[in-house]
Order: sequence, then structure tokens, then C-alpha cells
Amino acid sequence: MSTRLATGGRLLNKGKQVHFSFNGKQLTGYEGDTLASALLANDQMMVGRSFKYHRPRGIVASGAEEPNALFNMGAGGKFEPNQRATTTELFDGLTCASQNHWPSLEFDIGAINNHLTRFFPAGFYYKTFMFPAFAWKHLFEPIVRQSAGLGKAPKDRDADRYEHFYAYVDVVIIGGGIAGLQAAKTAGASGAKVILMEQTPHWGGRAPVDGGQVEGMPVADYITTLVNDLKQMPNVTMRTRMMGAGVYDHGYVLGYERVSDHAPTAAGPRHRLWRIRTKQIVTATGAIERPLSFAGNDIPGVMLASAVRDYVVDYGVSAGDRTVVVTNNDDAYRTAIALKQAGLEVPVVLDARASGGGALADEARAMGIRVENGKGIAKVKGGKRVTGVAICAQAGEGAVLEEIKCDAVAMSGGWSPVVHLWSHCGGKLTWDDAQAHFRPDPDRAPTSHDGKPFVVTAGAASGPLGLAEVLADAVSAGAKAVTGAGFDAGEAAAPAATTVDEAAMEAVWLMPQGAGPALRIKAWLDYQNDVKVSDVRLAAQEGYESVEHTKRYTTLGMATDQGKLSNINGLATLAGQLNAPIPAVGTTTFRPPYTPISFGAIAGEARDEVFQPLRRTPISGWHEDNNAFNEPVGQWRRPYCYPQNGESHKDAVKREILQTRNSVGLLDASTLGKIIVKGPDAGKFLDMLYTNMMSTLKTGKCRYGLMCNENGFLIDDGVVARIDDETFLCHTTTGGAERIHGWMEDWLQCEWWDWKVYTANVTEQFAQIAVVGPNARKVIEKLGGDMDVSKEALAFMEWKDGKLGEFDARAYRISFSGELSYEIAVPASQGRAFWDALLEAGAEFGITPYGTEALHVMRAEKGFIMIGDETDGTVIPQDLGLNWAISKKKEDFLGKRAQQRDHMASPNRWKLVGLETVDGSVIPDGSYIPAEGDNANGQRNVQGRVTSTYYSPTLDRGIAMALVHNGPDRMGEVVSCNTTNGGLIEARIVDPVFYDKEGEKQNV
Repeated sequence: MSTRLATGGRLLNKGKQVHFSFNGKQLTGYEGDTLASALLANDQMMVGRSFKYHRPRGIVASGAEEPNALFNMGAGGKFEPNQRATTTELFDGLTCASQNHWPSLEFDIGAINNHLTRFFPAGFYYKTFMFPAFAWKHLFEPIVRQSAGLGKAPKDRDADRYEHFYAYVDVVIIGGGIAGLQAAKTAGASGAKVILMEQTPHWGGRAPVDGGQVEGMPVADYITTLVNDLKQMPNVTMRTRMMGAGVYDHGYVLGYERVSDHAPTAAGPRHRLWRIRTKQIVTATGAIERPLSFAGNDIPGVMLASAVRDYVVDYGVSAGDRTVVVTNNDDAYRTAIALKQAGLEVPVVLDARASGGGALADEARAMGIRVENGKGIAKVKGGKRVTGVAICAQAGEGAVLEEIKCDAVAMSGGWSPVVHLWSHCGGKLTWDDAQAHFRPDPDRAPTSHDGKPFVVTAGAASGPLGLAEVLADAVSAGAKAVTGAGFDAGEAAAPAATTVDEAAMEAVWLMPQGAGPALRIKAWLDYQNDVKVSDVRLAAQEGYESVEHTKRYTTLGMATDQGKLSNINGLATLAGQLNAPIPAVGTTTFRPPYTPISFGAIAGEARDEVFQPLRRTPISGWHEDNNAFNEPVGQWRRPYCYPQNGESHKDAVKREILQTRNSVGLLDASTLGKIIVKGPDAGKFLDMLYTNMMSTLKTGKCRYGLMCNENGFLIDDGVVARIDDETFLCHTTTGGAERIHGWMEDWLQCEWWDWKVYTANVTEQFAQIAVVGPNARKVIEKLGGDMDVSKEALAFMEWKDGKLGEFDARAYRISFSGELSYEIAVPASQGRAFWDALLEAGAEFGITPYGTEALHVMRAEKGFIMIGDETDGTVIPQDLGLNWAISKKKEDFLGKRAQQRDHMASPNRWKLVGLETVDGSVIPDGSYIPAEGDNANGQRNVQGRVTSTYYSPTLDRGIAMALVHNGPDRMGEVVSCNTTNGGLIEARIVDPVFYDKEGEKQNV
């Protein structure tokens, strides 16, 4: 059966038929259809089942607010669940299946829940799954897991690709309806660079459907003129099928473009995520029609009046031959008129207002449409589709006055501005009593760091609904935006438009207003999650008076439409139950994205080899050619060791350590973080980040520093070099470069934004090579050049620029091994050549490249800590004996006050010590040091843990570092460490510095 009309369908290409399948049935539509309009055209009224009660669900809307028509779409690598039919463009070969039922849509076993409604009231899960305790694991949890979620999780690899795009403009306008187009024209005329985005494939929004005159021409023609004018402006970028997903601080906008969903075989990405920086944002996002709450308002065939009108005008589809219209405002009369003009029957318009409507109501009556004022719907009749309605007096309690047969119900409860994007970044709302909706408060607009507004609303998103008022507001919004962006808006005038006088709407939150429990329990608010008027009232009765608590107790507004249809009605119901004004109840939090976006779009190109791109140093090629065994260190791959002639990793590490200690070794240290901090306030900034004083560091000198978070815990360490009066170079750990740079920027942008400091992560701009060992200076001197690296010219903890051979180099006298050591940085482009030159110069000394394991062993022999080993997010510098690195002169640094708390300053903390096994063996990694007795949980007490453990070739024995309760006061004491087989190994507590305690070797 087809419900396609002979007239209408302005968006269709009826010359091109499209074939698709729904639940295995082969159906047809036209190019230009949405999946929803095509299903309605094929008389597919029921499209799914609700989440909790598995009630039949039909299409209720025509846009992104649709809560019911969600489908499993595609197959294999193209499969995706929860795709909204109202925003899915029809294409040839589309396949979809309805969700949340078994074994079929028509016959669903889960519908038994609908007959057990009385046992599943709001919050029943909080009360039901508590007792007996054993039942949760064996009974309740399996049932809940089986029932949870909508749709099916994809199993196959995603066959599509996605990309990210970055844009920088003066003004972003979100929404391509008539208001957005008008605002864009005003903004574009100033010369500002503008992006205009519209989430549908068409410009103009609802205006062509609702009709009217602008500048003496039909509104559809005026929109065509606007679009053509904008296309002629080179400074205006126009994108359809692109949604404004989120608005964030400082003019950051996230755009979600569905590039090829409508043409899946087309070349290019499927989705594109736009990351836009702008000076000003205009949200011309329109308004959403609200449903009415009456018994049976969820039966398939009950739809928003605006959606019924859209399907008739845009797609030439009727929801039924006989449609009853029920409303509390004049706009729904446009639907009745459109239906009548299409040759369809409107048995009655039920207007809840006793005073009647305006000019549109008169027009409807003149067309022969019956209008009943002060009436409402007592209940809708039908199961899987509408068969009729029972009429009652709105002021009464639901006594049936008359029954009327019909196929569909078009309901209108008023309009709510789409305020989501305005609210994302802090825009406040005000309650409009006349229209019974929340609208943006222009006096409390989102502001940037300078306190100036950077978001403005336009058109119906601001509150006005009439065509003339919408256009005037759009022109004003466009002018405000370009003025805020620093452009001259000129004398922008609003175009002349006709406005139909409409009678005042009347807030109706329940129909009839005195409906008793029998009707309230059948009046639905959230269609997807099965939340009823009675559920919200019950929540209030049980003490959930906060709107946020009610939301979570009832799941109101937690469906995939995020409350676009249900929230205002739910708030009003809660306010009524609490006997409080709606503004006092408030709203829930609006969070991005506005509608769901795909995981693929979020990930972009980050998949397969580029999911986490491997980072390689300029010397990586040499490592691979010379049998390096790599280990992952963050995103880097660093040589663990360099096995030769079939030797084991253990033997390779031993050889590398001994050769470095006895002669000279070479380490690729390019992965260490290198962050430039520059500006007049750079010293002050670093004093706040590091525990010790950096502002007093002299040019040419280096200083070891520790960084703590606000809670006082150690997060990174490294050497800071002062380059000049305003410039520092901060070395970080390999894994800390990105994190610490982000940490710096976070504080600069959010807390100390007025400090004059610039940071840049230059880790990959330089290759850095450590030349380590007694012969290190001889090797470097063999290169020649103008740099003097003698002890007198370049002392420990100093740096110098110059030439080493033909290389531009900066040499730091720092050591992580305890040996004479130079860390030399050269431009990344010279890294491999410099490495080769060092190997050649050091050949006579038996120079040996060494890897990370040798590095770790040598640092442990010297008692140097390593972030991630000796620290675990709960360790403070004092635990590691690093009190000397904490300034006593500074008034403050990050973490200082936290470290003064009682439990942080307690003398009973675990502190760093060394461990030497009594028998010379190696303590297993991850060992704990048991204590006497059991704790409150019946488990063995512990008095410490091993943080690092190695075999030391230098000492020819096992060594370890550990955090032990009161460790430094227990030198010489023998403790036991557990082993992997459940045994114990004895170790003596010693000084953590095992080798060259006086540091003589690094100072030669």
C-alpha cells in the first residue's frame, strides 16, 4: 500500500526511483526521500519497539529530534546501529532493520513487559536488584546485560574512511534556515570570512513549508535569491549536510559533515570532523515543536503537527487519510490547512484553548474544517497504529464526549528554541511565559577570556517565531557578530516580510488538565525510554526534587535524542508536582554533541598504522640495520639493546654497560622531551612549575628540576638549561614531552593567561646523543671544530653552543649514568651523520652503542630515580630523598601546599632506599616486602615495595631500589621480598647510591 500523494514533494526527483529494503522487505522511494518519508510512503507505520516496555513505536518527527525511528543500517563493514531514519537520505541499495525486538517487529516477546508496567515504575531497578545479594550475579545481571542497549554492536572492520579538517574564520553561522542565510548575508557583506553550515541537504529550513512573502516574493523564491547571493561572495563558505556539533570556549566550534552517507560508493571520506577557530558564532538553529502529553500519545501514527506538514509538502507523503489535529497554538492550523489542500481529510482540530485561535483558525474554518475549542484528547485508540481518538473537555478529568475514527494524530504543544549550542559554553536561559519555553538570555551570553560575548543567536533560536521577527533578528545577529569580529556591519536593514497574526498559545502540560492516574500512566514523555507523566510525578513524590536527580531516576531525556522532545514537558510536569514555577526547577545540562556523531569521525585517520603513529628518531635507521631490539616507550621505539653474534639480551646489556663504564658508550637520547619556554615571565612561570628555583639559573648553566601536580605528587623530572635572559630549554622524560607541554599550556591558558610566556615543543627538531664514559671527551675532541669541551671550559651542569667538526651542536655536561658524559644536540637533519661521525671517531676506543636497559641499570647503580619506576602517582619528592631539590626560598610552587598536609609530611611514609640481596641474586620485578601480621582484610601487611631491580654487571650482584616504611632509618636491616613462586628472598637495606657515591667520575 502506498500513501504517496499526487501533489507535493518539492524535494523529490520523481523521475528517479530508488530501491531499498526494510527488515528484508524490498521497498521503493524516490531520490530526495529520507528513509523516514520512504517508509511512510510504503505505509510502514510501525518502525521499532521502545526500550523498556517494547511498545510499538512509529515515526513522530521529521528531523534530528526523532526518538523512535532508529535502525541497524547496512551490513558487514558498512554496518552501523541507531541510525536515525529522519536524517538518513535514501539511496539505492540501502538496507536497514528495526531494533529492540525478538523474534520480529510485529511479534515481540519483550512486549510482555508492557503488561507488567505496574511492576516496572520509575526507579524500579534501584529497588528490585538489591536482594537477595546472590541473585544479582546469577539472575539479575545476566538479564540486564541481555536487555541493555539499543541496536547491535558492529562486528566487522569499518570499511569507510574519515578525516579531520581545520578552519580559521571570522564568523561561524550554524543553521542554514532563512535566519542563518540572512545572518550570513549580513556578515558576508562586511568582508568577514564566514562559514555557513546546514545539517540537512537543503537550504531554507522550515520557511518554504510554512510559506509567506518576503520582499514581495514567495519565501521559497527569496531563499533561492539569498543562496545565489551568498554563492557569489568569495569570503563565504557554504556547507550542507554539516551539523554544528558543539561550541566550546574561546571560539572553538566542532562541525560534523556527513560527506557521503547519501552516496556510499562515492570517492572520499564518509564523514569529516571540522575543527574551527572563530571570533564570533551565530547559532541560527531554529526551534523544535513539542509534543502533547495525553493517553496513547505514543501509538504509531501520533506525530508532531510540523512533521505531518513536512511529509506532505516536502515529500508528498501522508501519515493517513484522516488526521485529527490537536493543539494549544495557532501553528498547528498550518498543518490542517496543508492536509486539506492536499486532498486529505481533517475530521477535527482540537484546540485546547477555550478562547480559540487567530487568522489561521479562521482560514481553517473557511475551508470546512471542524474546530473544537476547549477540547482535548482523552485517549488515542489503537495498538500498532492509530484507529481513532476519544475527545474530552480540556478543563475536565477525561470523560469521553465523542469518539472519532482517524488514521493519524497531528499534535502541537508549542515550540522550543534550540538552545543547546548556546548553552554548551555557558550561555544562560530565561523563561518566556508567553511562549512557554526557555530562550537565550542575551544579557548572559557566553564570553571569552576578555569578558566579551562571542556567541549570538538568530531567528527562532532567539525566541521569535513569526517570519518578519525572525528575519529582523537574523539581520541584527549578523551585524552583532561581524562587529564583535572587528568588521563594520554598515547599515544592515531587515527585508520586509508578511506576518500572520496569531492568537496567544496556552501552556498545556497534560491533556486533559485533570487527568487521573488511569490516563497519566498512559501519557508518555520520553518515547524511547518509556518515561510517563506518572513516572516524573512518582519521582517527585519519592523526594527526587532536583531536575538532575529526576532525570537519572526516571531516565527522562537520556535517550539518543537527549530529551529534545521530552525535556520541557518533563520539567513542567515536575514543576507542577512540586507546585513550583518552571524556571525555579531549571533545566538539565546541555552537552555536546548536538546529535550523535560517529566514532569514525572522532578518530579520523587514526587507525591501523596511524592509529598511534610510531615516532622514530633520525638515527632509527641505523638501529634497525644493526640488530637493535626495540621496546615501546610511549609512541617511540627505542633500542633496548644491540645483541651481537647471537648473544642473549642479558649478555648484550652486560657488554654495553661494562664497555661504557670502562671506555665509552653512545646513546640515542633524541626522544627526551625538549620544550622551549620563552618570555619576560618565563622564570616566574618555571618557578611555579618546578619545586626548585629556576629564575636564578644563570645563562649557560643547567639545573635538575622536579615537577609536581597540584596534589604534590611527582609527575616529571629533567634538566633545565637557561639559554638567555628570557629563554629556557626544559628537558623532560621521553613519555612526558607531550604531556608536560600540554600541562604548561593548560596553566598558561587557564590560570596565568596574562603572563608573558610562550612555549614550544621542539623535541623532534633535534637529535640528541649522549657520549658517555671515561673516554667520552677524547672521542668528541677527535671531531675537531671550535668548541672547547675541556673540564675548565665546559664544567658539569653547563652547556655550550659551537661546532663539533662540521656539525652545529649544543653540548650539555649532564650525566644519567654517573660517568663523564656529554649530551649533544644537533639539528634533526644532521642527526644520522653526527652519529656516524661519533662511531668513526670512537672506533679506536671500542665505542659501543647502548640501549635503554643499560641506561636503566647504570642510573640505578647511581641511585638516580626514574619517573614511572620510583613514582606511581602517589610519591612525593620527599619520599625519594630529594628534599634538596625543593626550594625553601620560594613562596609557592605547584604542589607545595599539598605536601604540607599531615599525611604528606608524616614521618611514617615509605621512603627510598637501596636493597642488596644477601646471596647476590636478583629480586623479581614487582616484589613487595611483607611485614608481620595481617591487615583488617585478613591479608599480609606490607612495609614496602621494590621499584627497580636489576643485575649490576659493575658490581656483579643484584641491586634494587625500594620504597620502605621509615627506610632511611633502617640501614643495614635485612628484610624479605616475595618471589614469583611464593617464596622469600632476603635483602639488606643500603644506601640507594651503589656506585661512585661522591660523584668523582662525572666531574673529571
